[in-house]
Formats: sequence, C-alpha cells, structure tokens
Amino acid sequence: QVQLVESGGGLVQPGGSLRLSCAVSGFTFSSNAMNWYRQAPGKEREFVAGISWNGGSTYYADSVKGRFTISRDNAKNMVYLQMNSLKPEDTAVYYCNVAIFGSNYWGQGTQVTVSS
Repeated sequence: QVQLVESGGGLVQPGGSLRLSCAVSGFTFSSNAMNWYRQAPGKEREFVAGISWNGGSTYYADSVKGRFTISRDNAKNMVYLQMNSLKPEDTAVYYCNVAIFGSNYWGQGTQVTVSS
C-alpha cells in the first residue's frame, strides 16, 4: 500500500534552516507529482510546495517562495523540502502528499517549531 514517511522536523531558531525528507513506497514514485503541505495549530492544512514527476517543474506558496526548495530523487524514492530563513509563522506539522487517481495520500507528519 502507499506509504509516506516524513522526517527531519525539529526546533529551530528564527533565521535557521531545516531539511525535511519523505520516504515513499507502494506506488510508482517516478510517475507522480509530489507535494508538501503544512498545518499550524487552529488553522487549515495548506499547500507549501509541489514538484512534477521528473522534477522539471516546481511550485510554491507565496509565503515560502524564495526561502523553501522542494526536490526529489527518483532513484531513492525520496522527496525533500529545504527550508531556509525560517520564521515563527512557519511553525506547523509538515506533511508529504501524493494524489493517485484522485485519492490523496498523506504521511504522519513531522513537527517544525521555529522559536527563540
């Protein structure tokens, strides 16, 4: 079955960096676009970044553009989110996502806390 496992979250000071990873299995990874979403306490889950099947196209929410970079390694079935210049408002649980034939699949999430 489809499995998405995020890692790399933690506590970081404002201005710091983190790299999130998502290991995937159970589907043809190299044929599917991948996304990162996040959900802050009391808020709805929101799109953060997306990447096409071959990495040729990337998409970002305006709030993270220029600070976050999504990438993938199709040989390793991994997708990454490099987060730089982190702000307190980036604090959230970050989720890896894939949509396959109209069904959304999610990982368990990884907590990112930006605080001094």
